[in-house]
Amino acid sequence: MTDAKAGAENIIPLYERTAAAWLAARGTDLAEAEWLDLLTERLEPGATILDLGCGGGVPIGAELLCRGFAVTGLDSAPSLIAHARTSLPQGEWIVGDMRCFAPPHRFDGLIAWHSFFHLGHDDQRAMIPRFARLLCPGGTVMFTSGPQDGVSWGEWQGESLFHASLSQQEYRERLVNAGFSAITYIEADPIGSGPTLWLATLGIGQGNAGRRNGA
Repeated sequence: MTDAKAGAENIIPLYERTAAAWLAARGTDLAEAEWLDLLTERLEPGATILDLGCGGGVPIGAELLCRGFAVTGLDSAPSLIAHARTSLPQGEWIVGDMRCFAPPHRFDGLIAWHSFFHLGHDDQRAMIPRFARLLCPGGTVMFTSGPQDGVSWGEWQGESLFHASLSQQEYRERLVNAGFSAITYIEADPIGSGPTLWLATLGIGQGNAGRRNGA
């Protein structure tokens, strides 16, 4: 599959079809602890965190719960959410699409770990002000992206796996325009295993995705 639109539309059914394989492959080992530290050090103890694209809840959601945070996980694959509800009943786990999720309250932290980059370019552009609407003023978002503008293809269970990214400049500009500051960008080491990572904090009084100058 090489058509970007079709590839993006295939992400949700692909993960549902292969949920059991995904859970087995993901396992319970946490390789992201140092990256989660970057998010949680910006949050108060017991803060609320929304995990967009939470999968089966393990290991990231489980780790955040162990750290004492109140975790809500959202994923479009019902089978993955069912697993999270069974294995981590202390969290709240919801079947839904991040592009249209409208919860009754905002969150102190938001994480989209290896999920946001499965959206097409236009959906990513639309999600950045949505991040602001999902967060309390002063809240922090952390998401992973690609290192440069474009589309790339992986493979999962014999099927093409779509990824997309905006440019570093565009992400930064859109975060600033949505009211975020304290923006941190960490680019993946080409020979390492770390992610390309963004962190940004929503300005006080910016909960309606207003404009803020500077980063």
